[in-house]
Amino acid sequence: MSVLFIALPTALILGGLAVVGFVLSVRSGQLDDLDTPPRRVLSDD
Repeated sequence: MSVLFIALPTALILGGLAVVGFVLSVRSGQLDDLDTPPRRVLSDD
C-alpha cells in the first residue's frame, strides 16, 4: 500500500510532463508538416 504513495504521484507527474511537452510542441509548430519528412528520407541529396 505504501508503494502507491510513491508510484501514483510519480506516474501523474510524468504523465503531466508528457502532456505539457506535447502541447508545447504543437504550439511551436513542430507537428505542422507531416508529409515532407517521410518523403525526405527517400530523396537522395
